[in-house]
Amino acid sequence: MRMQLGHQITGADRAAPGWRLAAALLCLCAGVWLAGGAAAGEVLRASGFKMSGDAARTRIVLEFDREPLTRWFMLRNPHRLVVDVPESVFAIDPQALKPTGLVTTVRYGHLDAGTSRLIIGGKGPFRVDGFDIAPNEGRPGHRISLDLVAASEAEFETALAAQADKTGSTAAPKGDRLGAHQAPAAKKFTIAIDPGHGGIDGGAASKGGTSEKDITLAFALELKQRLSQGGLYDVVMTRETDEFLRLDERVRIARQGNADLFISIHADTIRVGGVHGATVYTVSDRASDHEAQALADRENLADAMAGFDVGEDNHDVADILVDLIRRETNSFSVRFARSLVGELTGQIDLIRNPHRSAGFRVLKAPDVPSVLVELGYLSSERDEARLKDPEWRSKAADGIASAVAGFAAARMRAGG
Repeated sequence: MRMQLGHQITGADRAAPGWRLAAALLCLCAGVWLAGGAAAGEVLRASGFKMSGDAARTRIVLEFDREPLTRWFMLRNPHRLVVDVPESVFAIDPQALKPTGLVTTVRYGHLDAGTSRLIIGGKGPFRVDGFDIAPNEGRPGHRISLDLVAASEAEFETALAAQADKTGSTAAPKGDRLGAHQAPAAKKFTIAIDPGHGGIDGGAASKGGTSEKDITLAFALELKQRLSQGGLYDVVMTRETDEFLRLDERVRIARQGNADLFISIHADTIRVGGVHGATVYTVSDRASDHEAQALADRENLADAMAGFDVGEDNHDVADILVDLIRRETNSFSVRFARSLVGELTGQIDLIRNPHRSAGFRVLKAPDVPSVLVELGYLSSERDEARLKDPEWRSKAADGIASAVAGFAAARMRAGG
């Protein structure tokens, strides 16, 4: 197989003897033999490759001069999506193939007589959310459009098991084989803890030099220890060291960790004098108040502060982000937020109207109830002293753990 862009095809891509037959069978697992208009022997022209989105969801579009007959399947070790099309000439701008969102590599080339192949490498497990072929708008030709969505390893394994069941084939390479009838292990309720900021993004700072990124990490590690006691839960940390993470990377880690709840920890500053105490935020298209909107704006600029473009001039990306907000997920987020406020009341100081909402990017994980906990304000000397106090942190961690216990029990009784 000749691969473009100087990439060499690996043994895992070639597969074991009989790999072409296995690939042809595996592609049927997707239930996709999308009829095309190209006659046998005609070479297609593929161009106009585009990727957009982030590490939680990435859209891929590839245009052809005619409608292609298309088939696809997934492989692991590493996680890949393979798309086979009739023999094609690829005229793709190399700049369009730069790693984007969930996609780490894109390779393409001639597979065998009459067939070409596109291999898309994923940043960890994913699911294919829609694979469509449609006519181009306002010009000749057709396009393939597909969405990769960050998923847990269990979800990816389930998709592979479905492939194995449908093909009945074990001719795939050893690294890609999967026992089709493996019994899934019992899943514990999983909490993703996200210490805000980190690395070159220090976040807020007090007059005395206390950094938000240090406060959030110290508290998050303590909360992890508290939740891990007793072995009832699995805990996923977005970071455990002083490192920078893009907001979409935090969402990806939570989703691929199969999180049932996402808790982002922060400690901001505020210009309004005398304001102190903790706040619990959920996501909303419209902020509950001016202070909540200002906080969301500051947190959403974390990527820009580290030199990344967070503009949403691409309307498709904006639409994707909006689509990720599920009504049911938001209702669970609100339910947990109210429970958390109740548990923290009397344990630590809360601001007036402690449950608020705004458009935090980091809370837009699809299908994962999410809250942002503002532990206090580093602009308040009182809050700063409490944030450094082990006894206060212990009380706050106890309150969060109690809210998690009630929420997890209710979700498990309801079947997740």
